[in-house]
Amino acid sequence: MATVRKTITLTAQQDAWVKSQIDKGAFTNDSEVFHDLIRREQERTAEIESIRAALIEAEQSGEARPFDPEAFKRRMQLAYR
Repeated sequence: MATVRKTITLTAQQDAWVKSQIDKGAFTNDSEVFHDLIRREQERTAEIESIRAALIEAEQSGEARPFDPEAFKRRMQLAYR
């Protein structure tokens, strides 16, 4: 995979946090910290998009029907006997 070199500017507090992650052994260098942060954000964004899509699908599925929890429990008990 091709790589691209980037230059970023951090506050002193952000830099101290990155260094603390390396010092405690969570990462071996700055790049690993940023790669992990980006990977986590990509996963979080994908999860949010998945939830959004499910909500849109649910909204477009039609009107809600009344739900009877007792009838549901009875059906589940019969199904798993």
